[in-house]
Amino acid sequence: MTSGFKRILWTAAFTCTAFAAAAQEEATNRVAAATDWSVFEESDPRECFGVSAPKEQLNTRNGEPVQVRRGETLLFVFYRPSQNVAGQVTFTGGYPFASGSTVSLDIDGTEFELFTEGEWAWPATPEEDARIVAAMKRGSQAVLTGVSGRGTQTQDTFSLLGFTASVEEAERRCSG
Repeated sequence: MTSGFKRILWTAAFTCTAFAAAAQEEATNRVAAATDWSVFEESDPRECFGVSAPKEQLNTRNGEPVQVRRGETLLFVFYRPSQNVAGQVTFTGGYPFASGSTVSLDIDGTEFELFTEGEWAWPATPEEDARIVAAMKRGSQAVLTGVSGRGTQTQDTFSLLGFTASVEEAERRCSG
């Protein structure tokens, strides 16, 4: 399979994630929580996900802190059996990212790159998802740094306390 074709398939899977994430804002289907992470479960289509909001946010322009309005900022790990999605990492920054930009993900000094489209960012491959999830299970915090279409740099710091329990619960719930 060519890398271009894989990318198209991955983008299609991500589009479904975006719709699920938007629905999560109104969801009342939280089935578990562990410290700073929650687990949600949907039945149609069947999907489970761990999700967390940042503990700290820093917005800067030209190196100076600025006040900005942002939508919800969330970090997800999805499981969607019908699409063979297992451990898909997804981030929404609450604003449209600069066109063609990437988001830097730092997990206790281990760096990853997420690709962006609109307000969403995700790894290039399922293998990269697996590496990120493994790092998150070992880590204590994840810092995501992106740039908005207006040139504002954002830095969102997520606690990873409760991540392992939440992601394993989401995976268990959608493994059958």
